[in-house]
Amino acid sequence: MKLLVIDDEPGMRQSLHLILSDEGHEVTVAANGAAGLELALAGRFDVILCDVRMPVMDGLEFLHRYHTAGGSALVIVMSAYGSEDAALEAMKQGAYDYIPKPFRADEVVLVLRKAEERERLRDEVESLRSAVGAGAASPDIVAESPAMRAALDVIAKVAAHRTTVLLTGPSGTGKEVIARELHRLSPRSAAPFVAVNCAAIPEALLESELFGHVRGAFTGAVGDHAGLFEQSAGGTLFLDEIGDLPTPLQAKLLRALQDGEIRRVGDRAVRRVDTRVVAATARDLEEDVREGRFREDLFYRLNVVSVRLPPLRERPEDVPPLIRHLLARHARRLGVPVPRIAPDAMRALLDHSWPGNVRELENALERAMVLAHGDTIQLDELPSSILGGKPGPSPTAVAAGGDVSLKRVTETAEEVAIRAALERAGGNRRAAAEALGISVRALFYKLKQLAID
Repeated sequence: MKLLVIDDEPGMRQSLHLILSDEGHEVTVAANGAAGLELALAGRFDVILCDVRMPVMDGLEFLHRYHTAGGSALVIVMSAYGSEDAALEAMKQGAYDYIPKPFRADEVVLVLRKAEERERLRDEVESLRSAVGAGAASPDIVAESPAMRAALDVIAKVAAHRTTVLLTGPSGTGKEVIARELHRLSPRSAAPFVAVNCAAIPEALLESELFGHVRGAFTGAVGDHAGLFEQSAGGTLFLDEIGDLPTPLQAKLLRALQDGEIRRVGDRAVRRVDTRVVAATARDLEEDVREGRFREDLFYRLNVVSVRLPPLRERPEDVPPLIRHLLARHARRLGVPVPRIAPDAMRALLDHSWPGNVRELENALERAMVLAHGDTIQLDELPSSILGGKPGPSPTAVAAGGDVSLKRVTETAEEVAIRAALERAGGNRRAAAEALGISVRALFYKLKQLAID
């Protein structure tokens, strides 16, 4: 293996060089963290052995900067007596292992053999992934159209790196599904995938949700709480509807992305986190930047690799296989046979423009399966929006049916208005909220209250 040894003690550097060279490894040495970082980023090493306590740049700072810059070699830290806490902190920040000083030659060799075996297994996994390629996408992904295949090709290429990815496209195109696929294909797949919708959480709670809080930080904070950045450590944090992130939190997110550091609400201590961020938006963030609604520096930090997911109307080749896939999935969940679709119903499904994209198609098929009288979905069992009618019953019809309670009639009127606004907005919830004259968060609350997907 190619090894890099970083230690400020000349005798230690020489000893490790002799021990590791005798084992057949190619060894490079550096006298401090700054010099080691320069070598580590300029070359390709399999394993880096780094002392914790050093002048110029200590081991923790080296580890942080190396990982922030995208370094992928295994880092093993070395700590003298009294530095165990620093070594454990390094482990939390992503170090593979640590060796206490003084150590015997066979201890170092044993740790390196374990690291070599891990690298061999990781290479085998990556080789298998490469051999299978993007064609082995998750069974939740249907992509026969050139546009979706191109998007998946980009995901497959960027998955192995720590690069931040921005997923764009209309609401309902499956951005979270693609984010999960990116995580599945990455070396972080064994660590958590955590998703949060930035528009669905009240602004007053969002900072605590993302970065955590300490006991007593605010009323109701009865104990320490790890935020989503810490909960997704080593894995992937998916920030959906990133364009709705409040301006004060945009600066804090930028710091987390640039420096790999967060601060819990009410805490003075800075915590380092190793989390890959994947963001998604249905909005035009460049327009938001021009209008001053979104920080330009944060936009460029998020937009390192941008992947656009096309609306369903631009990928008609995917509609038939999506219908088959979604029918089979709902049938498994409902415990029923996979239904057939009558020819006129299939024609209506293929002719529809699907303004709500895959989400609208999925909801339409589930509704039809629940309402179907036999083993075949008929035309009149499809949603009225697909047939050109108005969605949902009117409040007058509800009252005529015997339910004249003000609460029920009001809920029905709200449901009709919300469904109509969502349809006119093509599933875009921000545009629908603006049309309804309510906030996005109020719309999310109503969607949950009325059980509207």
